[in-house]
Amino acid sequence: MTDDLPPIVLTFAATDPSGGAGIQADILTLTSMGCHALSVVTAITVQDTVGVEDYFPIDAEWIADQARSVLEDMPVAAFKIGMLGSVEAIAAIAEIVSDYPDIPLILDPILASGRGDELANEDMHAALLDMLIPQTTILTPNSVEVRRLVQDEGDDAAEYSLEECAQRLIDLGCEYVLITGTHEHTPQVFNTLYNEHGVVRRDAWDRLPGSYHGSGCTLASAIAAALAHRLDLSEAVREAQEFTYEALRAAFRPGMGQLIPNRLFWARESDKPQ
Repeated sequence: MTDDLPPIVLTFAATDPSGGAGIQADILTLTSMGCHALSVVTAITVQDTVGVEDYFPIDAEWIADQARSVLEDMPVAAFKIGMLGSVEAIAAIAEIVSDYPDIPLILDPILASGRGDELANEDMHAALLDMLIPQTTILTPNSVEVRRLVQDEGDDAAEYSLEECAQRLIDLGCEYVLITGTHEHTPQVFNTLYNEHGVVRRDAWDRLPGSYHGSGCTLASAIAAALAHRLDLSEAVREAQEFTYEALRAAFRPGMGQLIPNRLFWARESDKPQ
């Protein structure tokens, strides 16, 4: 890779016609953080800032062909994975990334929309645990998602501590788990990074008012960008949180639903008169 080439990140995600989440959010975040974004569409959604009405999974062969075509052409510094759409898509992507074990993989486990619309059934849930999480460098669930990921049938997920949840996922082969605390009832938001040795870092952020469409996509993509810039993982996690927090602070509400993070907050700031 030459010095004048921006780091290249490949994102696997669904479209979002509102531009708030999904592949559009990934591309905006990666670009804002100085990376070149390659995008593989896994599903097409019908959604707005209120919620997801429907989605259409892309055929797994099409997903594989999209990815192989760019991977054979350009050097990729990181993979970011979001909404997947089907078990077949999970299997196809797992096979692709297994050919690139040295490239960090950032997985944002999209199980439901912010409104609660289901985006992953139980078969997809199982496939995620079996095929992708063992290959994941860092998983970025919120506290609701992480409890759902590790929940066994008949269990009460609320009884699990977040540390226990992280350890279960690390036992499956995931290297790091960053659990975000936006859904916890705490005055501040605490985001905690775990590895096999326990807590790596714990960051506290002021709790912002409002509800945000695409905050998880932004955080995971920002981590991918920071890793592509060759920051070590703990430093990349901190840098990505700072980027995401500033994007949320500068968020705007263009529709009738959630706020959209402003991933180009720094451009607005540079336009202000001195």
